[in-house]
Amino acid sequence: MHIRSTALAALRLADPEQKVVATRALAALVAGSPESLSLDFDRSMTNAEIGVPGRPDRPLRVSAMDVGRRSPFTTEGRAALIHSICHIEFNAINLALDAVWRFDGMPESYYRDWLRVADEEARHFTLLHAHLQTMGWRYGDFTGHDGLWAMCEKTKDDVVGRMALVPRTLEARGLDATPLIQAKLRRVNTPDALGAIAILDIILRDEVGHVAIGNHWYRWLCERDGLDPIAHYRVLYRKHEAPRLRAPFNLEARALAGFTDEELKALDEPDALARS
Repeated sequence: MHIRSTALAALRLADPEQKVVATRALAALVAGSPESLSLDFDRSMTNAEIGVPGRPDRPLRVSAMDVGRRSPFTTEGRAALIHSICHIEFNAINLALDAVWRFDGMPESYYRDWLRVADEEARHFTLLHAHLQTMGWRYGDFTGHDGLWAMCEKTKDDVVGRMALVPRTLEARGLDATPLIQAKLRRVNTPDALGAIAILDIILRDEVGHVAIGNHWYRWLCERDGLDPIAHYRVLYRKHEAPRLRAPFNLEARALAGFTDEELKALDEPDALARS
């Protein structure tokens, strides 16, 4: 089996449930194989970019400014909030699969790492979608935005930029946001809110590992290419117009995910990333 080609095939699937099944099957196959992976890309898959990423017709994709309010203090608002996280996890499946098929010449452990991430993102989506359905809604019933995938497009020709700006920038923001969301849900204290908090505990735990993988491969690439990780990050941040990082920061989770003391201190300097 061509692992990278199979990841691309899963990425192209538009139906969320089919994508989850295909992703988890591929990840299980790779995790259970101690043998070297077949990492050659099947060149018969011409026009590889066609159908990337596969997405359902719904949710309607709008700008981040037009997503609407997601107050946790009404039932529909909580459903919209869960839907927004569900949408992030669906996009995260695509991001991990894209990291597998798109970039060649990486060590085998890189592909194993990102397939494990894809598997865990698929599990997160499944947990959230099931919870959303207990509340009377389904994935696609609310709007969603494409912020995560937009950065994926910007970095499609640069694996260093991808590692710098997707897992360790955009996804790291989830480490900061999740405890704040959980705090609001605790104030609500309804059964559906408490169920969501429990799922978010799982997601936060796993996302620390995902960001750590991004940190590991970003630093590995910088060492390979003779780049200073902190200085080059600032270059990439400006080049690709990454969103500004805003407090409060979950410093404990970021430290567990492999950010250095210097990087954590820089978060307290509003213009640190804008400087060369």
